[in-house]
Amino acid sequence: MRKKIVAGNWKMNTLPAEGAELAKGIVAQRATAPAEVNFIVCPPFTHLSQVAEALKGSNIALGAQNCAAEEKGAYTGEVSAAMIAALGCRYVILGHSERRQYYGETSETLNLKMARAYAHGLTPVYCVGENLEEREAGKHFDVVKAQIEEVVCNLTPEQFAGLVIAYEPVWAIGTGKTATADQAQEIHAFIRKVLADKFGAAAAETPILYGGSCKPSNAAELFAKEDVDGGLIGGAALKAEDFLGIGQGFAK
Repeated sequence: MRKKIVAGNWKMNTLPAEGAELAKGIVAQRATAPAEVNFIVCPPFTHLSQVAEALKGSNIALGAQNCAAEEKGAYTGEVSAAMIAALGCRYVILGHSERRQYYGETSETLNLKMARAYAHGLTPVYCVGENLEEREAGKHFDVVKAQIEEVVCNLTPEQFAGLVIAYEPVWAIGTGKTATADQAQEIHAFIRKVLADKFGAAAAETPILYGGSCKPSNAAELFAKEDVDGGLIGGAALKAEDFLGIGQGFAK
């Protein structure tokens, strides 16, 4: 049985005290969502200690939004995998479309980051997805396949067993276009096939999250699809009620 995951990517939002209050609210309302759903919150680096404290004693996991490609050293402004693991993170988001677009992250960089994450016991949430130009040119399958083959296919079977994939329809974020549940299923099924071509039956156990505009109103429709195992949530993760409401999309 694949894990059901709802992960909140807070991006560059909230101040530390606000983040701690949001985390406390999520903990307080956790019982409103099905027990089998795994919730992860990924605040900014500056909040990790306070959010970790707010989550203490709960079954909500802490994640970071990124980590450095280097282990340590003279890399001003970077935060290492060892540092975030020491603060209690169990997960780290890698390859997010914003990191690729705004900061020029390449597969070469992401291979290094994946290695650092695994070395420090972190579970990567590896993001893939195509932009509007690529989608309209019919290149979306090729783009996603390349993002998987250039990074995920370099993992050992043991590393792959701990991986989470998140599909981002970059073309449907902030463009006024929307991805349907059927479109999500189509690309998720394709991703699982690409994974199976390399890792065989183990691909059936890999959670694949939907990273589009998932909210309480459409979560159930998305999560009903065979290969959609949860969501990587942006804006809706900034309100405890909405974040947990998305988890209710798994309710029978």
